[in-house]
Amino acid sequence: MFPINETMGQYSELFMLLAAGTYTVAFIAFAWDLAKSSKALKSIDLKAAAASTSAGTSAKVPVGAGVGSSTSRTAGSGEDRLSGPADRAERPTSYSSGTANGAAGQTADDSMRYGERRAPARVAVALTVLGASIHAAAVLTRAVGAGRVPWGNMYEFLTTGAFLVAAVFLVALVRRDLRFLGTFVVGLVIIMLVAASVAFWTPVGHLVPALQSYWLIIHVSIAVLSSALFTLTFAMSALQLVQSHRQKAISAGGADKLGFMRLVPSALSLENLSYRINAIAFIGWTFTLMFGAIWAEKAWGRFWGWDTKEVWTFVIWVVYAGYLHARATRGWTGTRAAWLSIVGYLCVVFNFTIVNQFFNGLHSYSGL
Repeated sequence: MFPINETMGQYSELFMLLAAGTYTVAFIAFAWDLAKSSKALKSIDLKAAAASTSAGTSAKVPVGAGVGSSTSRTAGSGEDRLSGPADRAERPTSYSSGTANGAAGQTADDSMRYGERRAPARVAVALTVLGASIHAAAVLTRAVGAGRVPWGNMYEFLTTGAFLVAAVFLVALVRRDLRFLGTFVVGLVIIMLVAASVAFWTPVGHLVPALQSYWLIIHVSIAVLSSALFTLTFAMSALQLVQSHRQKAISAGGADKLGFMRLVPSALSLENLSYRINAIAFIGWTFTLMFGAIWAEKAWGRFWGWDTKEVWTFVIWVVYAGYLHARATRGWTGTRAAWLSIVGYLCVVFNFTIVNQFFNGLHSYSGL
C-alpha cells in the first residue's frame, strides 16, 4: 500500500476550488451568450416582420435571415452578424407563415451546427476547457496523494464524475455543436463539485479492504462514465420538455416567452440525440452491473445478495431498459420518453446519495 501524501491532497482541494471558480465564469459566459443571442434574434425578427409588412408580402421570414451569410446586412452591426442554429431553422407546418409568431417558433435543425459564433460562446468554451484541465489536475493529485485510483468514496466518485461530465461534453463538441447545452451542463458540474465539497468531503485515506481490488478500476470507471452520459441526457430531456411546451404554446397562437430556447434545437432533435446517448450509456451500465456481480463473487463468494446498492443498480438498469424498449417498439416518444429518461437519472441520483448515506449494506463506502 502506498503511503498517504497529505500535501498532494491539499493541492487537490486547491485545484478543485480553482476549477469550480473557472466553471462558474464559464457558466456566466454561456448564460450571457444565450441572453444576448435571444435579444439579437428578437430584434432581427421585429425588423424582418416590419420589412415584410411594408413590402406587403406574406412570404415566410426565416429566423436570423441574412445572418452569417452572404446576404448579411451591415457588417458593423453586432446583431446582424449573429449566426447560430437558427440560421438553418426548422419550419414547423403548424406555424402560420409570415407572422412574427411563426418566425419565433422556429428552432435549430437536427445538424445542431452553429457556424460562426459570438465571442461569449467562444470564451465560455475556452473557460470550460481551462476548468476541465484544472479539474483533471485536481483528480490526478488526489490519486497521487491517496496512492490509488481516485474513486474510493462519495467525494472522489462525485468529483471524478463531474470531471467526466465536463470532458464528455467537450469531446461531444468535436462532433456536434452542443454549446446550447453549456449553461445546463456546466451548471450541473458546479452543483456536483459544491455537493462534493460541502456534503461529502472526505480526507485522503486508504481504501477499505473490500475495495482493494483491480475490479475497482474496471467496475467503478465504467459506472462513472455511464453516469456522466446519463447526466448529459438528463439535461437534454429537461430541455426537450421545455422546448416541447414552448412549441405547443406558439403553435396555439401564444406568445414566445422563452426567447433563449430559439437557440436550442427542436424537441424532436433533442429527443433523438438523447435516445442515442442513452443507448450507449445503457450498455455501459449493463457492464457495470455484470462486473459488479463478478466482483461480488470474488469478494463475498456470491454473485447476487439483494444488497440495497445491488438492488438499486438493477432498478436503474430496468428503468433505462424500459425507456429504450418503450421508445423503440411501443411508440413512447415526446414528453413521455423525456420523463422516463429523467426518472432514470433521478434513480441514479437516489442510488448515489440516499442509498449510500442512509441504507446500511456491504456497499457502504461513502467515507462519511
